[in-house]
Amino acid sequence: MALGALAPQAAEAARAFFVFGDSLVDNGNNNYLATTARADSPPYGIDYPTRRPTGRFSNGLNIPDFISQHIGSEPTLPYLSPELTGSRLLVGANFASAGIGILNDTGIQFVNIIRMFRQFEYFQEYQNRVTALIGPQRTKQLVNGALILITVGGNDFVNNYYLVPYSARSRQFSLPDYVKYVISEYRKLLTGPYHYTVAIFILQQNSSTRQMKNGDQRLHDLGARRVLVTGTGPLGCVPAERAMRGRNGQCAADLQRAADLYNPQLVQLVKDLNSQYGSEIFVAVNTGKMQYNFISNPRAFGFTTSKVACCGQGPYNGLGLCTPASNLCPNRNVYAFWDPFHPSERANGFIVQEFMTGSTEYMYPMNLSTIMALDSRT
Repeated sequence: MALGALAPQAAEAARAFFVFGDSLVDNGNNNYLATTARADSPPYGIDYPTRRPTGRFSNGLNIPDFISQHIGSEPTLPYLSPELTGSRLLVGANFASAGIGILNDTGIQFVNIIRMFRQFEYFQEYQNRVTALIGPQRTKQLVNGALILITVGGNDFVNNYYLVPYSARSRQFSLPDYVKYVISEYRKLLTGPYHYTVAIFILQQNSSTRQMKNGDQRLHDLGARRVLVTGTGPLGCVPAERAMRGRNGQCAADLQRAADLYNPQLVQLVKDLNSQYGSEIFVAVNTGKMQYNFISNPRAFGFTTSKVACCGQGPYNGLGLCTPASNLCPNRNVYAFWDPFHPSERANGFIVQEFMTGSTEYMYPMNLSTIMALDSRT
């Protein structure tokens, strides 16, 4: 009875927030999966309010946490969390899973991860659960009025095309053609292809992987009407790639080229989709430029280094995983990178500040503050 009385008010009190994507935005779904792509042991979470690991690939807060703060919402719970029940569902949910990519053969080494088509299936399941709580009309309003973040694509290069020399995808595609292919698959995830064709890729060694097919749900079909679509960061400049692929500690040129090809095409995709719908549903987020600002000039942001990870081992602390046995910096606030791949909490805060107030160079066609002002009038 109490829940029934509270639920409609809670649904109307704050904007729901939904998150899809990879480890940059995973709030702990992989804790519940049998996979090596997880961050549920120390020193992860060392600066989180509880001082304990949560499954976030951060020393503390990640990008969705900072966005939740800015929109006046509680942090989203992982969809697989048993705590995500009752009125807590109305805050939204985080469906992200570390290791995944746009393509379903990305991250196969991590085995049990929630690939994009499955994240969307969970979103449909979520809506069914909320419908049982507040009814179909209010559920539709909650989803249509929600803010959505989707962060995916980096792993399609780091954990696929460039994962090993002569990878299956690098033998199948030149880099420019691979980027076009990844963008075309991303279009299907967001809205479906122009002609809804079946696209199935059969990996070598007879291992089949599933791509988008007729009948699969797309994000727009599922009710998304305000979607922040992030590009990749400067892939070659993370400590892991400096250590493994860079020359003398410089950014790895091949991965930088991949990001430089991919990000402008993603912006163009967003423009095309908004034109197709006649509405500014999708917002392109230039996280590559946001991160490159503090990578190229760390001291301007109060960092002492953007080359060395706080937690790790080997050159630039860029090799292997962040574990209890790793080197650990005493002051995370002066490191741009927490581990070999992921920004520190403080860096995530700078990134989200650009989400909020960045010019169209960072947020196209508008930043999140503008979105919130516009949507508050409707």
